Amino acid sequence: MHNVLRRGQSAFQVETPGPGWRPDAEVVWIDLLRPTREEELAVEAALGVDLPTREEMAALEPSSRLYQEGGATFMTATLLARSHENKPFGTPVTFVLVKGLMVTLRYEELRAFTVFSARALEEEKTSASETLLGLLDAVVERLAQVLDDTGRNVEDASTAIFDRPRAGNFRPLMTSLAQAQSVTALARASLVSVGRLLSFAALAPEIADQHACRAHLKTLQRDTQSLTEHSSHQSAHVAFLLDAALGLINIEQNGIIKFFSVVAVVFMPPTLVASIYGMNFDVMPELHWVFGYPMALVAMVVAGILPVLWFKRRGWL
Repeated sequence: MHNVLRRGQSAFQVETPGPGWRPDAEVVWIDLLRPTREEELAVEAALGVDLPTREEMAALEPSSRLYQEGGATFMTATLLARSHENKPFGTPVTFVLVKGLMVTLRYEELRAFTVFSARALEEEKTSASETLLGLLDAVVERLAQVLDDTGRNVEDASTAIFDRPRAGNFRPLMTSLAQAQSVTALARASLVSVGRLLSFAALAPEIADQHACRAHLKTLQRDTQSLTEHSSHQSAHVAFLLDAALGLINIEQNGIIKFFSVVAVVFMPPTLVASIYGMNFDVMPELHWVFGYPMALVAMVVAGILPVLWFKRRGWL
């Protein structure tokens, strides 16, 4: 898909670039979403740049993600995708500033892009640098919202954990905390990646030559740094809650084991008495005694009560 935003337009236009395609002077943003190889080649030919491949976008080396080439500035960041689904993940997105316009290359739908697209149509972005910073602003806002939503879920889980639920209720809590930990870690990785991108973006002529863009960039850097620290604290809090939940599970399990251990010990002496009088020897005087059976029952009851009294005295019950 090839979305194009032009100055003064109230909507994106969907175009399919082919041989000989050229962007007109009013184009501010070209958004390539899951482009075909033919679309990539058409954009490369029109702008005189080599767009990174999907494999190059996924590379971890800074030299493969942040570089300037042929008068263009290439910046790739890993952004959080599908944060409210069961399997969130990070996806690389490339931002290119070249010839007065911005090109984005991505392979996943991202909420920040959808939000910024509607906002850009209202604010009428007039330059590629403004569009880039506005889009990155939406990305940072989206990550902040994800961390905020995750934080509320973590607080709910914290309250439930320390209300001492029954052991059977720990499974959904552990699942919720594991999901929160995953989202928080991915959000933090995205913030770190965006922070590196922002530092490199300051070198782009389109931003370095404009005071307003430099000021906006510094604000974004401060926000990103603050959110990165917040995500670290939140991740540590989730780790603490996971440890606390595991500790409570161990306590519950120990209580169950303790109960069965006490029951086993309590019934051992009566079982011993019953075993003794269950032996089939000819010479057992108690077998022919009138009070033999009641005596055996009393001995079994006393043998069971004595361990219970001992456990209570020791504070084990």
